[in-house]
Parts: sequence; structure tokens; C-alpha cells
Amino acid sequence: MEWYVILALVVTGLIAGFINVNAGGGSMLILPVLMFIGLPANVANGTLRIAILFQNIIGVNAFRQKKVLNFKTDFRLVIPAVFGSVAGALIAVEMNVLLLEKIIAALMVVMFLMVVLKPGVWLAEHARVENPKPTVLQYILFFFIGFYGGFIQLGVGFFILAGLVLGCGHDLVRANAIKIFIVLIYTIVTIGIFMYNSQVNWYAGLALSAGNMAGAWLGVRFAVTKGTKYIRYVLIGSLVIVILNLFGVFG
Repeated sequence: MEWYVILALVVTGLIAGFINVNAGGGSMLILPVLMFIGLPANVANGTLRIAILFQNIIGVNAFRQKKVLNFKTDFRLVIPAVFGSVAGALIAVEMNVLLLEKIIAALMVVMFLMVVLKPGVWLAEHARVENPKPTVLQYILFFFIGFYGGFIQLGVGFFILAGLVLGCGHDLVRANAIKIFIVLIYTIVTIGIFMYNSQVNWYAGLALSAGNMAGAWLGVRFAVTKGTKYIRYVLIGSLVIVILNLFGVFG
């Protein structure tokens, strides 16, 4: 692999890691780059999981050090997400994802409108419910979110944030911390499925990981010091870019 390809992957990972920790959609940057350097779509979909794995190890540890994460209570929604992600990954290794991307684009538009038109919910500095116990409906919701994350990963952070902020009452900072914890756990499980089906390129994945880890480290510090107001701006900007990309504006 040429040095300039490695450099491009590291820089892409740096930007994507920062975005993923604060909002979501960083994978929208990674997948086109992986495909541009010659990886098939299914291999690119599996390879980006390596970067997500290492990125979230750094992110979870950083949020834990900042005392934002509480493993004793924040593990609950991981369980349905893991089961859903396994189902999604098993389908992903066989299915074309172009139609699904268009559906997701429409859902992203709805989410963008919610973030813009209901700023009060997203700007809350403290959770509306402290360590809420998930309801049956929330378990079902996170099963399907996990299914989507296992299937394609693109923009899954937006859905998790919506579930945690709108559905569970968390503020954006805490929701971001729980989000990357959930993604970390199900990625550990699902990456094995992509490896088994020979849909992982380790050279590209590890180059991306170097950037993603640095981006995650910077992103956590931004999230904790800047708070929900600035994270909302990142969230809105990320949603706009993802929506435009999914509708083919960038080619």
C-alpha cells in the first residue's frame, strides 16, 4: 500500500473519529474512500469495522475517565443491540445495500428536522431521567438499531442518539458516551462475521484505525468541555452532509 494511500486513510479516520464521537456519520467519509482505493463495497463495509472498534475503545475509555459513563447502568441497552447487530451482519454479507441507503436518507431528513425544530430536547444539559431502566419498547427499538448497525453501520450513531435522547431522556454528552459503548460491544461481536466471510482488509483497516483513535480522543475532550450546545451544531452539520451524500449530491 502506497504511503499517500495510508496518509489519506489516516486523515479520513481522524475526521471520522471526531465526528463519530460527537454525532455520527463518520462512516460516510470512510466508505467512499475505501471504495476509491479499490475495495469492493462488501469488503469496505467490513473493513471500516476495524476503525470503529479501535476508535470506540479509545472513546469509551476517555468518557469513563471523565466519569460520564457508568458501566453498572449503561450496559442495559447493549444487550438487545448486540442481538440485533448479529442478525444484521449475517444479512449484510449477502445483501446489496443501495435501496436501504435511500430509505436511510429519508429517515435522516426526519431526524434533521427533529434536531432543528425541537432544540430544547437536544440542548438539555442534564438527563431528564437519571439512569432510567429501559422499557420493553426501548429494548425492541435498540434491537432494530443494532440490526441496522450490524448491517451497514452508516449513520447508526444518529439513530442511537435519537433513541437515547428522545426515547431515554439522556443529555447529548451522556448519550454520546453510551452510544460509543453500545457500538463498541456489538462491533466486537459482528467483526468476526465479516472476518469469517473474508470481507475485511486489515492493512486499510489498521491505517484508518490510527486516525480514528486520534479523532475519538480529540472528540471526547470537545464533547466534555463544549457541552450539548456545540455537539448539536456538529450533529446538524453531520446530518446535512450525510443526507446530501446519500441523495447523491456529491456524486
